[in-house]
Amino acid sequence: MKTSFSNTTTFILDKAYFSECYAESVNIEQSFKIYLKACVLSVFGLSVLLFSEVSAYIAWFIVVLGVLDAVSVYYQKPWWVLRQMLSKASHSEVTLLINDQGIESRSFYLDSKILWSDISKIQQTKFGFLIVHSAGRSYFSAMGLSTETKEFILSHVISCKVSS
Repeated sequence: MKTSFSNTTTFILDKAYFSECYAESVNIEQSFKIYLKACVLSVFGLSVLLFSEVSAYIAWFIVVLGVLDAVSVYYQKPWWVLRQMLSKASHSEVTLLINDQGIESRSFYLDSKILWSDISKIQQTKFGFLIVHSAGRSYFSAMGLSTETKEFILSHVISCKVSS
């Protein structure tokens, strides 16, 4: 007879958690290609400024857009973390329930449940688990999870690969 598994843990959505989520779930590309749009906007704005009779305000506006785009790419992680910290869910307590049906997270602002059958891929990262499911991607930190819970999640990696 198979015994059922259930584990509950709680954590706070704070800056450290959001930083970990970003670092573990976003593929950070470091190449010239990510700055291409900023360069094109800046060069276009400068060429409009130098070689046309269009108002200088419009040309400088396009140049500044290019500079802002470059800054937003360079500071992508701090900007994302800041937006999460300004959200209403910031500093709220989340209860994470992992059982035989799936992974359920509950807070004052959101209740979500990911069934094991909806999961197509589970990837273990340095600090947690990146889960690809029918509604998108989710990251769960392994901090606060027991060894048995981590092994239980990893046991579903095999079943996800078989069903895919």
